[in-house]
Amino acid sequence: MQSNQLSVRNIQLPNLGIGTWAWGDSLFWGYGSNYGETEVQAAFDAAVAAGATFFDTAEVYGLGESEKLIGKFLKQTSQPVQIATKYFPLPWRFNRDAVAEALTASLDRLDVEQVALYQVHMPFDFFMGQETLMTALATEVKKGRILTVGVSNYSAKQMQQAYDYLATYDVPLAVNQVRYSLLTRTIEKNGILDKARELGVTILAYSPLDQGLLTGKYTPEKQEQVTGARKIDPKFSASGLKKIEPILNQLTALGEKYDKTPAQIALNWLIAQGDVIPIPGAKNAKQAQENAGAMGWLLSNEDVKQLSLLSCQ
Repeated sequence: MQSNQLSVRNIQLPNLGIGTWAWGDSLFWGYGSNYGETEVQAAFDAAVAAGATFFDTAEVYGLGESEKLIGKFLKQTSQPVQIATKYFPLPWRFNRDAVAEALTASLDRLDVEQVALYQVHMPFDFFMGQETLMTALATEVKKGRILTVGVSNYSAKQMQQAYDYLATYDVPLAVNQVRYSLLTRTIEKNGILDKARELGVTILAYSPLDQGLLTGKYTPEKQEQVTGARKIDPKFSASGLKKIEPILNQLTALGEKYDKTPAQIALNWLIAQGDVIPIPGAKNAKQAQENAGAMGWLLSNEDVKQLSLLSCQ
């Protein structure tokens, strides 16, 4: 058994969280069509019951609807829950007051006085430089409205810059949220993962199942099941699915060995990297329960190594 908790700077987080982009987002995810508030509340409840009490949202998810939904669900649970949300550096946000105003709006939608983690959604400078942005975030830590500061989609160089600016206020950089999975290992090659480890920054891995590719649902034989935007993604074509077949076969084999699903094996591979928290999405209770099943155990070193080698080919 492995601990379900990870120390992230001055807070404790589960080593798996739930991404909530799909909660309230009708444009990209189709919220309100084949799923809605009832389903995502069931996902929230199932995740909390299973110990996955960390939820990642953003002010732009469903144009604030994701935060509102989480705020509503928080009122209906007595369990401690950790919330991360994000600030989007829009062009017209050009001074420190804009950060305070955006945070206030997020806290209002969540109906809380403090969040565990507040992240910069994109490394856009526009008219507000990174120094001003990080100063504003450090100020909010001092005020107690956020416990830790994070960034998202930052390069190694940008992460170092953010880290240095925050350090002048004795505020550590807690996380960098980036795309990371068995099939998307760019951060291992472009310096982000190495820099994060050097600085003591935890990686929040979004799209850890590569939009379902690593669940085993899509295979060359079942290519007709591919729908929506996935149809134009070459990774979901018959040839694309054929290319990753060895990884999917290994995930299935390891699933049988550990009595887990292929998705749980893929998520556990990320947990096994150390200081990495995968944040898969969940639209319903079943998906949330399956995600949480990746916690509390670890693949053997040999199985981690084998999966790593296969996904590099």
